[in-house]
Amino acid sequence: MSLLPRTAEEFSSADYWERFFRKRGEKAFEWYGDYNSLCGVLHKYIKPRDKVLVVGCGNSELSEQLYDVGYHQLTNIDISETVVSHMNQRNAERRPDLTFQQLDATQTGFDSGSFQAALDKGTLDAMASEEDGELAGRMLAEVGRVLAVGGRYVCVTLAQEHVIKLAVEHFARGWAVRIHCLSAQQTAESDASFALPVFVLVCTKFRQAPPFAVLELCQGEDGAPARLASVPELLSAVKERQAYNLTLHKLRGATDASSTPSLTLCHAATGRPRYTLTVQDSLPSAKLPRSNHFAIFIVPQGRESDWLYGSAEGRTQLASSAKFRRLVIVAMHRDQEYEDMQAVQLELSPLVMELAPPGMPANQQVPFLSVGGDLGWREVIGRGVSALTGQYSVEDVRGEDGHLYRRLIFMNNCQLVQSESRLRSAVTASAHKKKNKKKSKPSVTEAPALTGVKDRIVDKGFLCCTHHEVMVAGLAMLGMDAVNNKDQPVSVLLVGLGGGGLPQFVHDFVPHARVEVVELDPAVLEVAQTWFGFQTNERLKVTLGDGLEHIKTLESEGGNAFDVVMFDVDSKDTTLGMSCPPPAFVETPLLKKVYSLLTPRGLFMLNLVCRDSALRKSVLERVGAVFPCVFSRGIEGEVNEVLLCCRGSGEGHKPHTIPQTLQQTAKDLQKTLRANTQTPPCVPQIDIAAMLSDLKVV
Repeated sequence: MSLLPRTAEEFSSADYWERFFRKRGEKAFEWYGDYNSLCGVLHKYIKPRDKVLVVGCGNSELSEQLYDVGYHQLTNIDISETVVSHMNQRNAERRPDLTFQQLDATQTGFDSGSFQAALDKGTLDAMASEEDGELAGRMLAEVGRVLAVGGRYVCVTLAQEHVIKLAVEHFARGWAVRIHCLSAQQTAESDASFALPVFVLVCTKFRQAPPFAVLELCQGEDGAPARLASVPELLSAVKERQAYNLTLHKLRGATDASSTPSLTLCHAATGRPRYTLTVQDSLPSAKLPRSNHFAIFIVPQGRESDWLYGSAEGRTQLASSAKFRRLVIVAMHRDQEYEDMQAVQLELSPLVMELAPPGMPANQQVPFLSVGGDLGWREVIGRGVSALTGQYSVEDVRGEDGHLYRRLIFMNNCQLVQSESRLRSAVTASAHKKKNKKKSKPSVTEAPALTGVKDRIVDKGFLCCTHHEVMVAGLAMLGMDAVNNKDQPVSVLLVGLGGGGLPQFVHDFVPHARVEVVELDPAVLEVAQTWFGFQTNERLKVTLGDGLEHIKTLESEGGNAFDVVMFDVDSKDTTLGMSCPPPAFVETPLLKKVYSLLTPRGLFMLNLVCRDSALRKSVLERVGAVFPCVFSRGIEGEVNEVLLCCRGSGEGHKPHTIPQTLQQTAKDLQKTLRANTQTPPCVPQIDIAAMLSDLKVV
């Protein structure tokens, strides 16, 4: 709008405001809302008997409306002679005691301690330059001087970062600071709403500075104050509210199925995250029932990392099957207590309506959807901090199939399951072992009940990750002579330990196999041993260190040969289009070193997770340039694919078809794994033939 200043410096210019009010004339200008939208919080902190200094009054009707409801000790000041003259003339007859004076807010000339309140609506925002806060600082100092002990500076502001930081840091020393976050207000200038909320900063002057900072944030005019420990925490909380309202503003516009904004709702008393809401819109071309505007889907506890809820592709599929214009997918946070489904719905109902799609009828019923109708179950059984990855959580959850699972979650990416194992009941397993003491083929145990954590043990025969199953199945490509050779047992080098399920499975069920694991993070090894049943011995060893450097060292030493080298390591750089492995693991020089470490019959297995098609093509070209025979096995419903790379093609050229003998070898390997069961009633639960049925030649 042409009436608004173009630069921050103009806001603090007397000449600018002279031009502004001359051009505007009689029409009142209401920054950030009028009396009706602000009266609740203003009456809370300013009493009718108070002597009030209105700083930078402009031609707002706020002072007049306050006067009309009993506030008769208002002193209004403004730097503009034009607006002061106009406001005095406008109120001379109807409000003779309402005074307007042309004064500089940085040096008013009033006696110290002569006011009980100072009211500022937009003036601080106007004076605070992003480049230089000196002028605004002088105004705040003057306000502090003229206020009496117990007096309050009440500032209506948009809380731009440089503005609110200046004010809070100024008053945090010796004053109580409270900020109210109001809803985005309707301006008098247009029919559009502010994208950002309006805040009311209330600073109370103490006679003596308290021994600690008093910093509080309230939602709405009557919200309970949440205490913040430091100025940065308070500023961060303000920023979160602004981001939330900006998202709401965007969601009230046109829908976009490719955009899935997420919002975090926090517990009012503690400020800790309680719900994460992801908004998923249907494609414009989708055929939907006319009345299906909006629905809320509550994800069961412990299931938020499932592909259907934790990935963009899964959420798109979920929204498509639900058949609503907009689906809000709600995940509950760990370390929060939830009574039941009805209580969750009651808690969310007044909040989620803000996320309704544009054009939804006002009286439209909004259904809550769920799986099974209950909240699910999750128990956090361990926590810790990794020096490399930060905080982590080990938790037991109930899966969709009714079984219990144990998961390792790194909190910097809590939507991703780092490692997972299925659990068995230790009590049932022990009883089953006695019952089947003389039997050679124990049966699979049933899903455990919700017993204590000590009664749950990891089922080492079950691999939760399909790509782990493919890697195990890939051993069939070595041939059964190699797998069953006691004199030259299969040797495996695995980079990336996780919970240890893959190396433990190979150790337990592949005859005489020798496995060396390289893991960068000592905390991961500790978690694997403490919570996932991982056990090292002379055939299963772990080297702590950088996998890249370890491979380089082994290659330079010479004399090291492995039948299988596996890469199952994720990238910490989320900006890349490839989350597994890190790019350095698929550079040509390293691939050549891997090739040289393999025996003539050797295999290189790579878990590849790449959403960037051009990057994936580049990786496949590099791998194919080093290994003469490369197969790919995609993972249904996931981005993962496993590359099975042979050191030799066996025929001196790149194959065009899958070997006919592979399916028979797969059946033989299946028998061998089952025959090698050593810890009843733990049985390898993997279909080797199925894992190799969808191989494609790269």
